Amino acid sequence: MIEKLAIANRGEIAIRIIRAARILGIKTLALYSESDADSLHVRLADEAVSLGSGGVNETYLDIDKIIEIMKSMGADAVHPGYGFLSENAEFAEEVVNNHFVFVGPSPGVLRLLGDKVQAIKMAKDAGLPTVPGSDEYVRDLDHALDVAEKVGFPLIIKAVYGGGGKGMELVQSMDEMENSFESCQEMARNYFGRDEIFIEKFIDSPRHIEVQVLADHHKNVLHLGDRECSIQRSHQKILEEAPSFLDDEMRDALGRKVTFFAKQLAYRNAGTTEFLWKNGVLYFNEVNPRIQVEHPVTEMITGIDIVVEQLRIAMGEELPYRQEDIQFKGHAIEYRINAEDPLGGFFPQTGRITRLHIPTEPETRFDTFLYPGYEVRGDYDSLIGKLIVWGRSREEAIIRSKTALKELQIGGLKTNHTLFPIILKDKAFINRELSTSFIKDRAILEELAEYERKVVAAFYLVASQQTSLSSILSPIATRESDSSRQLLVSTDNPWKQKGRWEMTR
Repeated sequence: MIEKLAIANRGEIAIRIIRAARILGIKTLALYSESDADSLHVRLADEAVSLGSGGVNETYLDIDKIIEIMKSMGADAVHPGYGFLSENAEFAEEVVNNHFVFVGPSPGVLRLLGDKVQAIKMAKDAGLPTVPGSDEYVRDLDHALDVAEKVGFPLIIKAVYGGGGKGMELVQSMDEMENSFESCQEMARNYFGRDEIFIEKFIDSPRHIEVQVLADHHKNVLHLGDRECSIQRSHQKILEEAPSFLDDEMRDALGRKVTFFAKQLAYRNAGTTEFLWKNGVLYFNEVNPRIQVEHPVTEMITGIDIVVEQLRIAMGEELPYRQEDIQFKGHAIEYRINAEDPLGGFFPQTGRITRLHIPTEPETRFDTFLYPGYEVRGDYDSLIGKLIVWGRSREEAIIRSKTALKELQIGGLKTNHTLFPIILKDKAFINRELSTSFIKDRAILEELAEYERKVVAAFYLVASQQTSLSSILSPIATRESDSSRQLLVSTDNPWKQKGRWEMTR
């Protein structure tokens, strides 16, 4: 039994963990850096202890300090969230060695999956298709050139212990190999402290598909369906939805393979297996052995609180579901709201929140740590919230999303949320013609720039009383058609009727 849970993270995921712990009657201990002293998770936790001032290495990544605070405060478990130490095998091992509960996979599994070359070998052994590339670490430039000749161009050089879109170099020809090889090794050393790299064939503009898994300590493993995470910028997801485009037969077949793979790994807790899809072929990409940023879309279509299940699994409880119990209801879309300027190279933004209006429809959820007066600094990732919208169909989820995005108001700094209405009205998006290069291929940023120019012109014209604002902004700011509004007559959500909706709120 977990009585006091330390949270070695910050932002919206820390708040998400606090709320899940409350459902189970677990007290929470927030660990925070001084720059986060006024953060909402510090206020919501039962107790909070400062990790001190300084950079991330001296606070959220300081393993010794976290362990000492857990000892002194009487915590008996820690949830690492995502990012920071969530995939760090050394941290998990220190937690276990000090007789605490680590909410996640075992240190051995983390160590195996952190080595992408070994993870790919395990995936092959489990029958998952993998991307053509090196079957071992690339030792030096000569070795890299030999692999490049066999694999062909374009190819991608990756840090073995990389993640988060960092530690990758795209190479188009043999002439680029030397500089790219050295650059990738340097990034690997700087970001991950290890310079091992490997090489894969570059899959140009694939779809990004992933499967959510839960596994307990009683050899029960089940999947919670798939997610589409293809819309990205700079290798970072910004819009995710569930389910993906896979039909029921494909989803079931992929789910069986993924659960078999998890069993082969002796995996425990929540995890995600990621794939690339191109021309009807699915390629294994990697396993994320932690909670994912996009987990709410799966919660919305299954009614299962994944973070609550993480805690139950960590306490040794058996999963209360079997695979046949998992039902997929409707469609959900998540929009990552980042403090960044899409037209300024997605450069991070800072500022004090002067206004905050959150949509409150029952089919809408906003996970955030913002509140009026809170100051968003540039110390950490630019993610400041996640808007998640459910509908009985994908079409309905899109319609509801348009309303939710209009109602979401964040004043005091620039965010990326003006980008999403442009995406939602794009014909390729509506027709599910997606890829990781969607934003570039569909000229989304150019269209956003044109819209913002119209906004500026509109305010000048309105100020001079020459026309109305709506007549100028009509391409985006129009009301939905009568047929679209008809889809929204019913607001019933099947999970509300079963009394399980509250778990995902």
